[in-house]
This record gives sequence, structure tokens and C-alpha cells, in this order.
Amino acid sequence: MKILICDDHKIVRGGLGQILQQLPGVILIEEAADSDEAFALIKEGAFDIVILDISLPGLNGMDVLQKIKEKWPSTNVLMLSMHQPEVFALRAIKLGASGYLTKDTAMEELLDAVIKISDGGKYISSSVEAILVQELSGDKPLQKHDSLSSREFEIMISLANGKSLLEIGNELSISNKTVGTYRTRIMEKMVLSKNIELTWYCMGNSLI
Repeated sequence: MKILICDDHKIVRGGLGQILQQLPGVILIEEAADSDEAFALIKEGAFDIVILDISLPGLNGMDVLQKIKEKWPSTNVLMLSMHQPEVFALRAIKLGASGYLTKDTAMEELLDAVIKISDGGKYISSSVEAILVQELSGDKPLQKHDSLSSREFEIMISLANGKSLLEIGNELSISNKTVGTYRTRIMEKMVLSKNIELTWYCMGNSLI
């Protein structure tokens, strides 16, 4: 089994690598810190599974997922994020992810998910399944945040959690000015004017 771990934190990549070495049949574990490294490695050779973080510098994980499925549609991708599933899971599944786990997932569940996905299946946890059922039932109307891009959505969540432009820029490796531009665009799409209104909206829609 060949696995690619894409996360911008070296210690996270190293820890995941040690866990995944326990799986039988693992012959290669590669690491990438950003989208450019990930695309270069995938282009060089096929991976049975790519474990992909959402919060990456440059292109975020959702955009990376979309490009992977466009260029290498047979590549299996497991999203691994600090965000709870109600925030990003549905978007990830719609873009072609084979599964979604949070970073506080138990080691055993991670290993089970990797095995199932590498065998061609999908790993849907109970929490993600509940979200999908609600969506497919048609009971959930479109919300304002559905119009946001993946990066805009990610920044909206950070703003709603009270993070400053500087903090967000440092986390995403982009400038304060760029974050400010995203904020303006988000506010226009959401028809809001203050960060506190974003917080109220996200809380009301169980996004934070």
C-alpha cells in the first residue's frame, strides 16, 4: 500500500506516518507540506490513498481535493481535519472524498478508514452519515454560506471563532491584505457587516 500524507505540520505528518506503519502491506509513505509538493508526488506515481488536511498554505485542502479528483479521478482521498464534520464533511464528500475524519479521531478508527478506502470503499462515520441523510432528504434548504468558495468558507469559520486577520494570515501563509480582501468578499456574499454577525450566523447554523 502506498500512502501520501499532506499536512503543513511536520510533527503531524510524522505521527501519522508512525501510526500507518502498523498497517499490513504498507510499502511506501510519502509526505507533502503543501499542494505543490502533493501534486508533484501524485504525478510521479499512483498512491492507494492520500490523507489530506484542509488547512494548508496556498491552496487549501478542499481546492487540492477538487484538483486531485479532476486530474487523477481514481485517487482515493481521506480528509483529516481539525474541523468537526458538520463544517466541511458534506462539501468534501460532494467533491469526491472517500472519507472525512477529525484529528481527534481514535487511532483504530483512522486505521479502519485507511484500510476500507484503500480497498475501494468509502468511510462514512456516524456523524457524517447523519449529515448526508439530512442533505439527501431535502429537508435542508440552501444557506448563505453555500455560495462561498472553499477558502472563503474556511476564513469565515476562522473569523467567526474570533481570530484576527493576522492570525488567519499566519495560519494560511497569506498576507493580512489578502485575508482582508477575502473578508470583504465574504461579508458581501453573506450580506453582513460585522464579525460578530458572522459569529451569530455560524452559531445559528451549527458551524462553530
